[in-house]
Amino acid sequence: MLASSAFVVAAYLIGSVSFAVVTSKLFGLPDPHSYGSRNPGATNVLRTGNRKAAVLTLVGDGAKGWLAVFLAQVIGPSFGVAEWAVPAVALAVFVGHLFPVFHGFAGGKGVATAAGVVFALHWPLGLALGALWLAVAVGFRISSLAALTAAALLPPGAFYVLGNSATAWAMVPIALLLFWRHRTNIRQLLAGREGTIGR
Repeated sequence: MLASSAFVVAAYLIGSVSFAVVTSKLFGLPDPHSYGSRNPGATNVLRTGNRKAAVLTLVGDGAKGWLAVFLAQVIGPSFGVAEWAVPAVALAVFVGHLFPVFHGFAGGKGVATAAGVVFALHWPLGLALGALWLAVAVGFRISSLAALTAAALLPPGAFYVLGNSATAWAMVPIALLLFWRHRTNIRQLLAGREGTIGR
């Protein structure tokens, strides 16, 4: 129990590292909480016009989701962690991104981190959802619509490839939280006022 709990706490702390904030400081950009959507994520960082910073934010936020789950899967067994630790770690690193202890609990929307989690759990599913996100993003040029489409298909995809498992069930709250974090975007989509990528 102690080892399993330690992995979950460590995952939350890993998720709490906001790469939007870290990258912005590295490139001398404004705090992402202070402009645009005020969301510390790659899409908002892109509003500065610095594509390198946006890409690094995307990669970093995705990598931390992947790393936390990977460590729980590969190193966890040698510490005797319980079976529930992997899905708990997946949820913890995602929640850490949404509510980061290092940044006043003002986190991002979690799309990249969720993607990293899925790639660690089942990379073919990650590729499929990533391709879907890209197709919607390119076709409609609306980042939030692409994210919501992928989020909607995450739970059924997880149950299909992972079966009726605790790990698949962990994807349900992740998908619901993705929708909740995009609630403003949903209202704007319904009103026809959602911004397009690059605008």
